[in-house]
Amino acid sequence: MPTTSDPATTPASGGASPPLIGLDALGQAAECLRTLAHPHRLRIVQMLLAGRYTVGELAEACGIPSHMASEHLRLMQRCGFLDSSREGRTVYYGIVEPHLANIMNCIADRFGSKGRD
Repeated sequence: MPTTSDPATTPASGGASPPLIGLDALGQAAECLRTLAHPHRLRIVQMLLAGRYTVGELAEACGIPSHMASEHLRLMQRCGFLDSSREGRTVYYGIVEPHLANIMNCIADRFGSKGRD
């Protein structure tokens, strides 16, 4: 008699499936993805992947006030995506999470041809 299997645990290809990621880790991933899920934050990540910028430069590129850019940066730092360094009186932000480049490549592949701002 045939048995039914749970589609969530049965590989679609019929081959061996990779181990599932734990729910705690997926919860952390979901929280960080929610943090990224904002157009200004994605623009900031896109810029920071190309180099270091100040809050003012990032705010201007996004068309938002500096205090809003600072809040976006704070949220992304809390997830471990960014760091900051001081040179004299100027603070520069940069990417520390190397996987952000892969995420932005996926976004560019999927949505990049839909229009450029």
